[in-house]
Amino acid sequence: MATASSISTQVVSAEHRARRGFGRWVVLGILLVFLAGTLFPFFLAAINAVKTPSDYAANGPLAIPHSFDLTALKNFWATVDFPRKLFNSVLISGCTAILAVVLSLLNAYAIGIGRVRGGQGLLVLLLISIMAPQEALVYPLYYMSKQVGLFDSMLSVILIIGVLHTAFGTYLLSSVMATFPREIIEAAQIDNATRWQILWMVIVPVLRPTLAVLATFFFIWTWNEFLIPLVFLVSNNNQTVSVAMGVLSGANTQDPTAIAAASLLGITPTIIFFLIFQRTLTRGVAVGAVK
Repeated sequence: MATASSISTQVVSAEHRARRGFGRWVVLGILLVFLAGTLFPFFLAAINAVKTPSDYAANGPLAIPHSFDLTALKNFWATVDFPRKLFNSVLISGCTAILAVVLSLLNAYAIGIGRVRGGQGLLVLLLISIMAPQEALVYPLYYMSKQVGLFDSMLSVILIIGVLHTAFGTYLLSSVMATFPREIIEAAQIDNATRWQILWMVIVPVLRPTLAVLATFFFIWTWNEFLIPLVFLVSNNNQTVSVAMGVLSGANTQDPTAIAAASLLGITPTIIFFLIFQRTLTRGVAVGAVK
């Protein structure tokens, strides 16, 4: 009797493992389909950037290039002064990410830990500001930047985009800090730690993975920003990669290989940045919450 029961149990467990194995293969297949759909635009940009215009016209955008021609990439690199645009984008994106993370941290510390009066109302206002379209903010910000002498300055773009990103960062960090163990903060207060010391020596080390994820998102979002740099950076020496891509695409609508070359060079630094910080991003998402 016991032997029959154990055999039936083994059969059920084997069927359960088989179902789980089949389900994993189905999930893996779905993920591979989504991965292929995500990588397909990059593949198109790569194969069309190394085609000649005649090859593109004869065989279309989906055909494998018959020759390896770097003329479109070289022309884009020289026409827009790509190294200068790359430096501007890295500088603006990096400074904006740091500014937005610091401002978000200070705001969230006051709302989530300090429990300032009206903190929930401030969060509601921040959420409303996130939903506001940038087109509605461009003109007043344009007028203000001219009044204070920051028009056509990378500093103006850093300040504007950094403050705009702060709304989301404050909302995210304040929700995390609201669940921060009060016992740790009270222990630091018993040891006569100031509020500044509690922030930088107690809270920041715990939130470091979350802050790294937030900085990564801010960097990528700023890199892809187009409208604000287009409006506030009019001189060629201050423009970013995204603006250079837009301007060149508008001037070369009849040359798809030039547009593909601009797209390929424009997204390559972002991919490299993501690959470098992939482990940090994964670790931060896995941590998820304060322990």
